[in-house]
Amino acid sequence: MKGENIVCFAKDWSEDPTSNNHVMKMLSQHNKVLWVNSISTRNPNLASGQDLQKIVAKLKSFAKGPRKISDNLWVYTPIVLPFPHSRIATTINRAILRVSITHLRRQMGMKEFQFWTFLPNAVEYVGTLGESMLIYYCTDEWSQFKYLDGAKIGAMEQELIKKADVVFATSRPMVERKKHLNPETHAALHGVDQTFFSSSLDPATPIAAELQKVSKPTIGFFGLLHQWRIDQELIAFIAERRPNWNLVFVGKVAMDVSRIEKYPNVHLLGRRPYETLPQYCKGFDVGIIPYVVNDLTINVNPIKMREYLSAGLPVVSTDLPEVHGYRDLCSVARTYDEFLHGIEREIASDSPAHRLRRSQAMKSETWEKKVELLCDTVMRVKSAKFKIEAHQPLDAALKDPWNIDPESVQKQISRSAKAVR
Repeated sequence: MKGENIVCFAKDWSEDPTSNNHVMKMLSQHNKVLWVNSISTRNPNLASGQDLQKIVAKLKSFAKGPRKISDNLWVYTPIVLPFPHSRIATTINRAILRVSITHLRRQMGMKEFQFWTFLPNAVEYVGTLGESMLIYYCTDEWSQFKYLDGAKIGAMEQELIKKADVVFATSRPMVERKKHLNPETHAALHGVDQTFFSSSLDPATPIAAELQKVSKPTIGFFGLLHQWRIDQELIAFIAERRPNWNLVFVGKVAMDVSRIEKYPNVHLLGRRPYETLPQYCKGFDVGIIPYVVNDLTINVNPIKMREYLSAGLPVVSTDLPEVHGYRDLCSVARTYDEFLHGIEREIASDSPAHRLRRSQAMKSETWEKKVELLCDTVMRVKSAKFKIEAHQPLDAALKDPWNIDPESVQKQISRSAKAVR
C-alpha cells in the first residue's frame, strides 16, 4: 500500500504509544497520514482538574496548528464541542471538521483519501468528509468502559461497523462478536518494535538509574495503571507474601492506589519516557501482566507481552484469552497462588539463552509484518469497491468537499446551528 492518503481519528498523539501510534507510523512510511487528535468520547467533567488540564492542552495544541511528526505524518488538534451525544454539538462539529480537514488536505496535497478511525463516535462524521473508504480499527470493547455511556457508544459502534468497508479488531473474541455485522471483519493482532526492545539485551544498554539501587528480584510492569484493568488485590497478595521481592510499576497512575502504595516493596515510579523502557526491562527479572479478568479485559491483546518478550524477559500473566497462544514463552495464571508460583518458576528457570530465544521469537511479530497484512486486506477491498463504483458515478461536489472555501467556516457553523435550532 503506497501513495495512499489517510485521515485518522484517534486518541491524542502525545499520550503513551498504543497500536494507534504504531500502525499509523508504519503506514506513514509510504502514505500520507493526517492524524486528528481525540474528538472526545465522553462529556468533560469541569470539576475535574485533569479534564480542565486536557482542555487547556487542546487549546494550546490547536493554536499551534498541524504538527509535522515525520515526512508523511501530521498531527492536528481540532476545536470541537466535547459532547459526543449532543445533536447540536455534533451538527456544529460536522461543519468544523468538514471545512478544517478539507483545508488541511488541500495544503498537504491529499485529495482522495481513506478514513481510518480508532474511535466509535467517528460514525457521526462518516460520509461528510469526502472519504473514498472507511476503515474501523477496534482496540477495545467500548461498551464496557464504565466512564462512557455504554449503550450509546455501543450503538454508535454497531452503526460504524455496518458502514465500514473494513473492520479490524485486535483480539479474536472481538472479531467473533462483530463479524456478523460486517463480513469484512478481520483480526489485527498487535505487533511489536522488536529491534527497539531487544536493545535491552545489548551489554551497552544501562539499567535505568532508579532501578540500580533496588534489590533483586525485581518484578516489573510498565503501562497505564487504571482501575478497569489492574488487579490491586493480586499485587497486594504478592507484596505481602514475598516482602523480599520488589514490585516496580512504570507508568501513569490513573486510579486510587491506596491499596498497594502502603507496601514498602511496591514502587510506583510514574510515567517515564518511552525511549527509556529497554533500560527498565534490563532491570526487571520478570515482566508481569496483573490484569483483572472481566468483560472488558478478556478482549485485551496486551502489546506489553510482546514488548517484554522482545526484551527477553520471562512473563507471567493473568488468564487473558490472547495470552494463551504464547504459553510456550510465558506463564498464564488462573489464581493468585498460580501467579506467585509462576513468578518463582520463571525466575528459577531463566537464563541468557532463554532470554535470547524469547526475543528472537518476536521477530515474526513486528509491526511491519502486522501492518503489511492490514494493507493487503484494505487494498483487496478497495480494488473490489472501485470496480463497483466505476459503474455508479457520483457528483464530485457531493462526494468530496475538496473545493470548499476555508474562509466559509464561520458561515457553515452558523447555518448548522440555526438548522438545529
